[in-house]
Amino acid sequence: MVTIRLFCAAGMSTSLLVNKMKDAASKRGIEADIAAFPEGQMDQHLNGVNVALLGPQVGYTLSKAKQICEPKNIPVEVIPMVDYGMMNGEKVLDFALNLIK
Repeated sequence: MVTIRLFCAAGMSTSLLVNKMKDAASKRGIEADIAAFPEGQMDQHLNGVNVALLGPQVGYTLSKAKQICEPKNIPVEVIPMVDYGMMNGEKVLDFALNLIK
């Protein structure tokens, strides 16, 4: 089971991407727990997480996110703007899985 958390401004637009990522994982037979939360709640949603992703609209918070995630050995990066804009669940899932390795 891979646990992926996406953090964005309010958690709304990212929920569509979460569904597309879940579909992509399901098609590949990957057991995945994927959910989105507001960026301001990051510290509350990291238990058991393998990777944290930031929506491009909150990419400016990456250094703060690293301060929260790195002590817990959780990789954190900003979702590439093109993949986010296209709501490309396959590519964002690949991006997340590559960060875990």
